[in-house]
Amino acid sequence: MIVGANQTMLEISLMSTIPQVAEAMQAVLMDKADELGRKVGFIRRQRNLTGGKFVQTLVFGFQAKPEATYEDLSQAAAAVGVAITPQGLEQRFTATAAQLVQQVLVCAVEQVITSRPAAIPILQRFEGVYLRDSSVISLPPELAEMWPGVGNSHGATAALKLQVELNFRTGQLHGPVIQSGRTQDQTSPFQRQALPAGALHVADLGYFNLERLAQDDQRGVYWLTRLKGGTAVYTPAGERLDLLPWLNMQGEGVLDQAVVVGVQQQLPCRLLAVRVPQEVADQRRRRLRDYARKKQVPLKAETLALAAWTLVITNVPQEKLSLQEALVLLRVRWQIELLFKLWKSHARVDEWRSHNPWRILCEIYAKLIGAVILHWVCLTSFWERPNRSLFKAASALQKHAFALALALPSCDSLELALTSLKLCLVTTCKVNRRRKHPSTYQLLLNVP
Repeated sequence: MIVGANQTMLEISLMSTIPQVAEAMQAVLMDKADELGRKVGFIRRQRNLTGGKFVQTLVFGFQAKPEATYEDLSQAAAAVGVAITPQGLEQRFTATAAQLVQQVLVCAVEQVITSRPAAIPILQRFEGVYLRDSSVISLPPELAEMWPGVGNSHGATAALKLQVELNFRTGQLHGPVIQSGRTQDQTSPFQRQALPAGALHVADLGYFNLERLAQDDQRGVYWLTRLKGGTAVYTPAGERLDLLPWLNMQGEGVLDQAVVVGVQQQLPCRLLAVRVPQEVADQRRRRLRDYARKKQVPLKAETLALAAWTLVITNVPQEKLSLQEALVLLRVRWQIELLFKLWKSHARVDEWRSHNPWRILCEIYAKLIGAVILHWVCLTSFWERPNRSLFKAASALQKHAFALALALPSCDSLELALTSLKLCLVTTCKVNRRRKHPSTYQLLLNVP
């Protein structure tokens, strides 16, 4: 009990506050952006449009209006204290400008903003619940040399891949780290990152790696992941299982079995298997056929048959996590998908109005900086509340964007603006309870 109490005190002491967010915003959008503007050559002589003012114009301009025109951005520039015409601003979108905004994004990602852990008991069983995933943004072919995508028969393609890690328990965001669209998820920088002992790692199948899972197991890190198709499964006695016939022999359609996975790794774990309703299986098979058609890859009959099952492996002991609890936690993985959905549907990081490739890159990077700042605000406002709504928070920030822009130069004014925004988030940005189809937070709270 004493250890738990001390741990709670430590977590609270590490919780970031509004003044820390204000300090981080000023450091990134003012000091660092000005320094980088001079370093990369965006500013060659003293001008009103410094590196900081340019980045602020884009970040707050696109926060207020994701589909902003040059006129809208010119108005945003006026809000940060720069008088520049739409035509003058248009001329500033160069390769150097894109380099500047990208480096400011890197600085924003490096800031450490933390929160009081979410008040959800099942999450408190672990020293963090880490989610990893990636999302791709297609780019114009002119950028294929800089950001190569996956090639096709029609010529070179260009794409960005956003790698993200989210500690769902504390809300701390790592990333987005930008890679080329051609990069495999196995090369994600987070794939090599050692997690603390007692943490739980939940990731997409693109990160499935038995060698990595074995390393985590040796370090005392827990993991929960779907079983990748084709992975060898053995009984603890060493007998290889013909998975589909063996599953079909399970009369109740629910299984929690000790197994060993992998031909070389021979990794002991639990296999959790649940037969899904027919409509769910049919939906999965449609997706599999669509994917195979799109990628022009063969689809095995066994893969289609196994779509009738949810198959999960984990090294969390049964006394720490039951089968039903594991299935609820597996749903948490979709929270990072919702983060990408928020960035794309609300911030529109994958949409633009221009044909200028450098303006497009500047816009993407600036919108991602805005998304990171939104996350900081959410962490210091209401992350500990299970029923928080990031989508409603994004809409609220959109209305406050110019207020933040005007307040940025003054620490006191910025803290006041952030406090006002926090009050709005705490009061209105909640997920409504659902009876028929409970939200993930409701399912998590319903775990005994």
